[in-house]
Order: sequence, then structure tokens, then C-alpha cells
Amino acid sequence: MAALDTAIIGPAIPALRAAFGVDNRVVGLVMVVFILFSLTSTALMANLSDRHGRRPVYLFSVGIFAAGSLLIALSPSFWLILVGRAMQGIGGGGIVPSAAAVIGDVVPVEQQGKALGMLGAIYGMAFFLGPPLAAAVMIVSSWHWIFLLNLPIAAAILFLGLRVLPRRERRHELPALDLAGIVAVFGLLTLVVFGITRVVDTFTGIALWPYFLLAAAVAVILVIRIERRAAMPMIPLKLFRNRQLALTYTLATGGGFGMGSVVFLTSIATFAYGLTPQAAGFALLPLVAGSMVGSMAGGRLLNRLGSRTLLLVGFALMGLGYAGASVTQFGLPGFLVATVPAGIGLGVIVGGALRAIAMAEAPPELRGTGQGLVNVFNGVGTLTSAATISAIADFRGGGAAGFSVAYLVVAGVLGAMLLVALGLRAHRPRAPA
Repeated sequence: MAALDTAIIGPAIPALRAAFGVDNRVVGLVMVVFILFSLTSTALMANLSDRHGRRPVYLFSVGIFAAGSLLIALSPSFWLILVGRAMQGIGGGGIVPSAAAVIGDVVPVEQQGKALGMLGAIYGMAFFLGPPLAAAVMIVSSWHWIFLLNLPIAAAILFLGLRVLPRRERRHELPALDLAGIVAVFGLLTLVVFGITRVVDTFTGIALWPYFLLAAAVAVILVIRIERRAAMPMIPLKLFRNRQLALTYTLATGGGFGMGSVVFLTSIATFAYGLTPQAAGFALLPLVAGSMVGSMAGGRLLNRLGSRTLLLVGFALMGLGYAGASVTQFGLPGFLVATVPAGIGLGVIVGGALRAIAMAEAPPELRGTGQGLVNVFNGVGTLTSAATISAIADFRGGGAAGFSVAYLVVAGVLGAMLLVALGLRAHRPRAPA
């Protein structure tokens, strides 16, 4: 449900802009608010799941996501839409890390790769269903139903979750909740999000982003000081002292960069090949199909090949695909062919390899937090890609030529991630003796 709502919002943005009479910059807050609260919630919910168990945190996340969906559908003003998106972000930030941590808690070690691959395949399926489903809903009804569709899904999830999710015995004498850390991390992520999203202001004569990022650097120092003193910090710094985890979170940022780059591929299809915005969404079907195949195959091959090999293959394929998509001389058929390796590589990366490393390297009592940080860095990478591609494309004059240059840069970034992945050691999940 969380993955589908991320994929389905794109086609709804023009309808929201028309319905509430807002401009492009204001309607863009629909994505910014969701990302900001999702990133902050991911760290908080992961910490709470380590403290109180996965079941209550997961069910709460699903419930508040559904409540935010209902508020958006019933909103009489655009600002209430943003409140609903914030609620969706809070819920969405808690759903995936809790689900991944449950896999680590209850699934046998030798089966975890397949389970994580299925989790990745869900995202591929969501990107496959999202744009066509949004288009179909708006043809037969209105944009409101894009969000109302979440309600029966959430109801089914809550019913099944109450029945099957494992309970956890109550812990006694838990350390106090890291309230100072929550506030500091929220402030840090706010500065990072607005610093990244305002990079494009450089090309409109209002360069605010350096101030945001400078303030973010100061906030990093403050977060480190607070978290060092906390009894049970929201972001345990000892996770970053583990070299394998530090590399994993770097690669999660690169994987998010590649995932976010999918969004602007439709711009190449429209500018270079004359497709309508509606038809351009269907031009991504080869990529999405490749993503589903890659995520499921990656999960099944995880135990046999190990995370390092899969990540090397994934970043190589995704970089090759984006580089091919930037070349417009081969026409639309060449573009469609190039998106296939990009999709397979994306599917391999989100198919559980990064989560398997985090699961193996993080202590059991910090398993939820370790998974949550994968999502946080993935989200930062996704946000960075959107700002980077749009800024480069605008700087190069927009149009097909501008986006071609931008995707060559994307391929270069993914090549750098390939070099980072060489620092990993092989991770093959094995059953304990």
C-alpha cells in the first residue's frame, strides 16, 4: 500500500493543481511533505519497534496511513491535503522497516533472501500498477478515489495483522525515549530535504540551498552530541562504526538515486519521441517488468551469490541502462531496450541485498533501526536525484538534450556506487549451527 501510493501520486499532481488552483512550486509540496515526514518517521518508528515490538508499530503505521488517505480524499483545501500527506509519510515510514524486521525475527535465515526479494518485488509491482491505475481511476471517476482505494486495503491489512503478527513480551525498565534526538533528527532531515529541493533555485537567481546545507552540517554535529549521550538513541552511532553498515548506507543512498531517476525517464520519452504524457507512462512498462524480474531473481540468488555480487551486478546494469536511455539517436525502440537493464538492475538492488547486509551486521536488538536507516538513506538518494536531474536539465536548456546530459551524470553516479560496492565482503545468509 505504501509503495503503491508513492507510485500513484505522480499522475494525480496535475489534477490536484487544477482542483485547488496552485502553481507547480506549491503542488510540489505534496511530494516534499511526504518525503520529509516519511524520512523522519522511518528513524522514529524503527526505534520504537526495537523498544516495543514490531506488531504495534506496524499496525499503528498502517492505521495512520489510512487516516491520512481519508483526510486527503475529503480535504476542502490544499493545506489539508498536505496534512494528510504528512500523516501518510508518518505511516509509510514505519511500514517497510517493520515488515523487513519481522522477516529477520521470524523467517529462517536460509529463507530470508527469498522473503526480502518478495518485499522488493512488491515495489516493482507497485510501480507497474501505479501510473496505469491512477489514469484509469481518473478516467472513470475523480482523483479522490486514488486515495480512497487505500481504505479497504488498510482494513484487510489490520485484520490480518492482528491475527498473525507475533506478539512480544513487554520489556521492563526501558530507557527513556530519546526526545531530544527525535527533535534534532527531525530538524536535520528538514534542513537536508529543503536544502536538496532548493538546489534548483540556483538557476532562478535565488541560491538558498547553501544556507540550508550549512545549517544541516551544524545539525549533524548537534545530533552526534545528543545521540552519544542518549541511553537508547534514535540513531545509534555505533552502527556507523561498522564499516560494512557504513558502506551499506552509502549504497542505499546510491540505490535511492537510481530509483528516483526513473521519474524523469518519461520526460525523455515526451521530448525526444513526441509521446503524450499519458502514453509516456506506458513507455516505462519494460523497465517495470525488468524491475519485478530483477527483484525476485535477486532474492532467490541472494544465498547462492551473496549481497556483494548482486549489488555489483545491479549497479552495473542500472548504470548501463540509464546511459543507453540518454542516447536518443536510436529512437523509441532503443529507449525501450535500454530501460530493461535499468529495471533489472533496480530490481536487484531493491531485492533484498542491502537489507540482508543490514540484517546480518546490525545487533538483533537494533535490527529495526538498522533496517530503518536503509530507508532513510534510500529516501535521501531519491530526493537528491530529483533535484539533480531537474537542475542539470534546466541548466542545459531543458528538452531532450538537457535530460540526455542529466542521465549521463546519473550513470556516472551509479558507476561510483559500483566502486563503493567493491569494499563489501561477501554476505551469504546461513542457518545457525
